[in-house]
Amino acid sequence: MSRKVTVSRKTGETDITITLDLDGSGVCKADTGIGFLDHMFCGFAKHGYFDLEVSVKGDLEIDGHHSVEDCGIVFGEAIAKAVGNKAGINRFGYFILPMDEALVLCSVDLCGRPYYASNADFTVPMVGELDTQLVKEFFYSVSYGAMMNLHFDVMRGENAHHIIEAMFKAFGKSLDMAVKYDERCKGIPSTKGSLGD
Repeated sequence: MSRKVTVSRKTGETDITITLDLDGSGVCKADTGIGFLDHMFCGFAKHGYFDLEVSVKGDLEIDGHHSVEDCGIVFGEAIAKAVGNKAGINRFGYFILPMDEALVLCSVDLCGRPYYASNADFTVPMVGELDTQLVKEFFYSVSYGAMMNLHFDVMRGENAHHIIEAMFKAFGKSLDMAVKYDERCKGIPSTKGSLGD
């Protein structure tokens, strides 16, 4: 069964379309209007072996907030739609990713309940054209759009570029683990028999 989906969302502030294939090979095309965010999406896709296309038209003349936050919502919804009923998957995933001086742990649970937690803190306001305050907004929106638990622990790091990039790549690796099928799992990976209730 194909796990490739396309999700679109249009408001007075943004017009977003995301296509995600969970069983891809790491091919990415991202055009968000924020170069550093494009780079982060492609790092996520490359290391998670997801095929990803992201198109965002937003009110960047104001700032990046609406584009980044809404992009997170649509991205999360695409993850939820692609995963489907979750029968046979691992459900959980985690990865500890080093990037130079930065070391970041990411852990996910595709449980059907949204929760986001992170200790990420940045000492600079911007990395390229991305407001570092929006990193939290993005991943918070992903967790709610995907109805997943998403946790980050920045174990060490000084350079904001390295920390953010490690977060995106660790998320890709963690999600890859969570969406993989386990032949031992014959149904929904929950003692309740359902996820999200």
